[in-house]
Amino acid sequence: MAAVTSVSFSAIAQSAERKSAVSSSRSIDTFRFRSNFSFDSVNVRSSYSSSRFVVHCMSSSAADLPTVADTKMNFLTAYKRPIPTVYNTVLQELIVQQHLVRYKKSYQYDPVFALGFVTVYDQLMEGYPSEEDRDAIFKAYIEALKEDPEQYRADAQKLEEWARAQNANSLVDFSSKDGEIENIFKDIAQRAGTKDGFCYSRLFAVGLFRLLELANVTDPTILEKLCAALNVNKKSVDRDLDVYRNLLSKLVQAKELLKEYVEREKKKRGERETQKANETVTKCLGDYQYAGR
Repeated sequence: MAAVTSVSFSAIAQSAERKSAVSSSRSIDTFRFRSNFSFDSVNVRSSYSSSRFVVHCMSSSAADLPTVADTKMNFLTAYKRPIPTVYNTVLQELIVQQHLVRYKKSYQYDPVFALGFVTVYDQLMEGYPSEEDRDAIFKAYIEALKEDPEQYRADAQKLEEWARAQNANSLVDFSSKDGEIENIFKDIAQRAGTKDGFCYSRLFAVGLFRLLELANVTDPTILEKLCAALNVNKKSVDRDLDVYRNLLSKLVQAKELLKEYVEREKKKRGERETQKANETVTKCLGDYQYAGR
């Protein structure tokens, strides 16, 4: 992957907006994104079931673990309002894949993973009609996975604020410093250095990329050094950032299609209303002329 750290999230979106069609048929693994959108809403329904937050490791008994269907049902029961298909398609894909990561035996919540998800979610839901609904969907999504949405947001914000004060050297040299964020990185590096102590995921890769972006780091070698310091496979990170970039590109194009569709429907509705008003006026004039005879 060529110099991924030199490409910002906003630049990815702007570049995608200039493309008029999706030319790639490449399969997207974890963030699989469908291009055959229909611009209706997906009705969701079911009854509410409460859940408590579990932030760290999972139960060792497979029988105790929720299924993908359970997680999706938790989400649908917590948020019952229809979600436009262009958003819902990706949300459903993400929740399935995050469920599979969430319930791995080696999974343990960490703030870099949280930053990755918050970044993906905010990019996905950018432009959503209602900010209140966007927050409610976020809450329902995280709680469906039996984790704490407030912790996700708080930890992501802490990492963002920390990263803005860093440079290329201080990002990589966390092991020689003491601090809340540096200790988080030390813990990740320690767990990732063991055989089963760390569960790598694409959301973690996105979290790393976001840190580099916020620190204004454009040198691609810094990502390599940071991965080495964290005991994370650089090739996996490069691959997964390519997947994320592809997701953003297709998402932007899908939103453009949705925007065009909505504008066409508004125009058609306006034309129908104008025609109906004209017919009403014509009828009223006809009735008036008839009554005056």
